[in-house]
Amino acid sequence: MSRRRVAITGLGILAPNGLNTEEYWASLIAGRSGVRTIESFDTSDYPCRIGGEIRGFDPEPYFKDSKLLRRTDRFVHFAMAASIMAMKDSGLELDKEDLNRIGVIIGTGVGGLDTLEKAARKLIAQGPSRVSPFVIPGMMANAAGALVSIEFGLRGPNYCPVSACATSAHAIGEASRMIRDGITDVCVAGGSEATVTPLAMAGFSAMRAVSLRNDNPEQASRPFDRDRDGFVMGEGSGILVLEELEHAKKRGARIYAELGGYGQSADAWHLTQPHPEGQEVANAMRFAMQDAGVETVDYINAHATSTPIGDICETNGIKRALGDNARKVAVSSTKSMTGHLLGAAGAIELAACVLAVNRGVVPPTINLDNPDPECDLDYVPHTAREMKVRAALNNSFGFGGHNASIVVKEFVD
Repeated sequence: MSRRRVAITGLGILAPNGLNTEEYWASLIAGRSGVRTIESFDTSDYPCRIGGEIRGFDPEPYFKDSKLLRRTDRFVHFAMAASIMAMKDSGLELDKEDLNRIGVIIGTGVGGLDTLEKAARKLIAQGPSRVSPFVIPGMMANAAGALVSIEFGLRGPNYCPVSACATSAHAIGEASRMIRDGITDVCVAGGSEATVTPLAMAGFSAMRAVSLRNDNPEQASRPFDRDRDGFVMGEGSGILVLEELEHAKKRGARIYAELGGYGQSADAWHLTQPHPEGQEVANAMRFAMQDAGVETVDYINAHATSTPIGDICETNGIKRALGDNARKVAVSSTKSMTGHLLGAAGAIELAACVLAVNRGVVPPTINLDNPDPECDLDYVPHTAREMKVRAALNNSFGFGGHNASIVVKEFVD
């Protein structure tokens, strides 16, 4: 029996530089950053005062119940909006589907942190009797997937991976496996994050992990650049609709691309630092390409967060994984324009790979003014590039040494 193939039929994106998929893609191709000075809380005492906030977003149209809107965290608002966008984009007619055969896998690296922080402040200031009964359902990581399932009545497998910055890549990869294995025919998969909050910004600042380029927010995220000084926090959500190929063809769906391969590994090295030689990130890439049946790819959307160590480690990993082909591949980091969305990063970046395959353009790495000599690949500096992309690879690497890579391919029947 031949392996079931996985089509990508729907995209929903909410990013710092675009409130829907087309806005996001247009910003990427134009090299437009969504990083600004943080406005949602007072950062005057913080070392880092910049982030990729979602601005101008109204969650109300995405919620039928205004009470539910008030009782849910911002990361749930993002996930609900992106899921509704993705489902609409897919053209699925749910009244014609077996809802037991449609799953939901939506992950988050942190979950409802804003809800938790506000509840903790109230507890300290007013005592336990003033803590809301909606705190627990508001902060739990699985709330986004649960509410998306409820919204559409989807009764297939539903769970929430949490693997730091590899989360949404794991969610999408595992969703593809369920379709291949015949467990589901369709899966709504991705991630959501809302960590531009006082505690998260204080914590990452204390780790000295974030950029302090406060006077030039749009230039702060600069992957592979000699002068990079840390990542920039971002927020948002990316959701993809994955579908068994024959199921998609039968209903006449528009197919963006095929999800060809998924690989994962663990560094088994350090809780927050990647292995310097990039051996296990290379293995994740190798496994994904082997799974996809390709020896190389045309484009890599790199995890590259703009940290001094991480970008070198990934460069080393790409060289290990692709060998002589490494210098022939276009590599870019769209985090230069969105900041780092933690658990949602992989999903919005995989969407960029899907669109690169579908439209024949790869987004640039902006702010790459002075390339680091140890980062010596083709990083598509400053300007998008028109090129044929038959296969693209997306990397997502999380604290704890969690590595995930996904290959998407041009759909050929």
